Amino acid sequence: MTIASLRESEAGDAVDARLTDGIHLVVDALKLNEVEAVYGVVGIPITDLARLAQASGIRYVGFRHESAAGHAAAAAGFLTGRPGICLTVSAPGFLNGLVALANATVNCFPMVQISGSSERHLVDLQRGDYEEMDQLAAARQFCKAAYRVHRAQDIGRGVARAIRTALSGRPGGVYLDIPAAVLGEVIDADLGAASLWRVVDPAPRQVPGTEALDRAIELLAGARRPLVVLGKGAAYARADEEIRRFVERTGVPYLPMSMAKGLLPDDHPQSVASTRSLALRRADVVMLVGARLNWLLGHGDAPQWNPDVKFIQVDIAGAELDSNQPIAAPLVGDVGSVMQALIERTEPGRIAVPVPWRDELSARSADNVAKMSRRLEAAETAHPMKFLGALQAIRDVLRENPRAYVVNEGANALDLARNTIGMQVPRHRLDSGTWGVMGIGLGFAIAAAVESGDPVVAIEGDSAFGFSGMELETICRYDLPIVTVVLNNSGVYRGDAAASASGDPAPTALQARHDLMIAAFGGRGYRATTPEEVAAALREALALGKPALVDCVIDPADGTESGNIAHLNPKGITVQR
Repeated sequence: MTIASLRESEAGDAVDARLTDGIHLVVDALKLNEVEAVYGVVGIPITDLARLAQASGIRYVGFRHESAAGHAAAAAGFLTGRPGICLTVSAPGFLNGLVALANATVNCFPMVQISGSSERHLVDLQRGDYEEMDQLAAARQFCKAAYRVHRAQDIGRGVARAIRTALSGRPGGVYLDIPAAVLGEVIDADLGAASLWRVVDPAPRQVPGTEALDRAIELLAGARRPLVVLGKGAAYARADEEIRRFVERTGVPYLPMSMAKGLLPDDHPQSVASTRSLALRRADVVMLVGARLNWLLGHGDAPQWNPDVKFIQVDIAGAELDSNQPIAAPLVGDVGSVMQALIERTEPGRIAVPVPWRDELSARSADNVAKMSRRLEAAETAHPMKFLGALQAIRDVLRENPRAYVVNEGANALDLARNTIGMQVPRHRLDSGTWGVMGIGLGFAIAAAVESGDPVVAIEGDSAFGFSGMELETICRYDLPIVTVVLNNSGVYRGDAAASASGDPAPTALQARHDLMIAAFGGRGYRATTPEEVAAALREALALGKPALVDCVIDPADGTESGNIAHLNPKGITVQR
């Protein structure tokens, strides 16, 4: 061996440069596929993997809990269109990350969770190894696909398969299991380099045939009350210009789902967000663009929907169609290609919206806007402060900062913020999504700040904040421009429930000074009891561009049990005995 064939290992020892190992191959495979950031929690057996990734130029963001790291990776996938990478340890750490992987799959966010695992020859015989678990079997039922690498020379293949699977067709979460022995396996460097490859065109464009396009155009042209529903799949598709051109050229009213807000500005004249119920109940032809007829849209059932409505559905996954209602005009393909094809295929004036339908929606919208204005006006001077008082203060400050990302979770905090705060820019609102899961808040916020560099405002209910609150330390450690706003009514849903007969606090009761919490980590804490104080604190925090938290003291009696989905609570025997 010559001196030229030696290099220094991380421990400072001389090693043969003609050799490589599984850890280096994972990092090399990620870099070859243009991965720029990894989110995770270190520990056995992946600590050195995180160190090497950071040393190689990949940004490693270390969290306090794997679930938050996974949520960050999922949000990164949505925001960038490339799979977000989450790195976790084995067994319990893997399970913590699996929550986020499952949520990413349900939400159709591309994400890859890479986990170290225990030795196969011990796990498979159930010999009681350190953190023993068959992680591959556990992951399979919760994600789009799961793979395990058994040899270092297959790491490149495993990473490539995971990335392609996460992105192709309907995006989703993929699990990649790499046992500790494979990470430590040493092989010839040339063999290792030859085993890596870059994934080419994992999500090719897909256009439906002319017959399918004409069927959809004919339905829209013959509609008396047409409607377009934009889902987060439309936002993910980055087909902003095609969607805008189709909507404005046809004049069809549109309803944006929460994470599609901003594809067109929320104050666009064709938006019917302020009269959602009427639009759904009366529309006779509805085109779903990257939206699914799941529980968020009442499964397409009457009486929420017109029982005679005909659906056009634009979706990359043909299996989604007819999942709840008959789809009269399926358009299977990627959103951008389908919308462009519709624009090119539709003759000018072919689709026209009847004046009575426009007038009906406009009248109801004006009435609802007036009612909301009265509610906001009453909340502005209410004491103690109401949710709507704090939220309109936040809304006014965000209007001054249109590039700020908004992350939102909670029950009342989510429902009321969604209806109060408008969006002007696409993909700048992230919330609980399809599962309605709590705990996404700070992970999503961290990803938005890391991937964009822009300011982020995380609007949190105090209960939802508690699921990931320790990530304030992560925000402060990385000095991210995130302002967390906690709508603190001292309870799950509300904080005025009577104590139980046992003398313990009520099941829904909470108690915290969140502004003091962030101060412990070196961030700036504010306590606000009026809308004016909320606005002043948020404005100052955004100007500083530093980690901050505004603890908004809300009337404990303000709030509704379960927010807008109280009807999902089971109704049994409710009278106490």
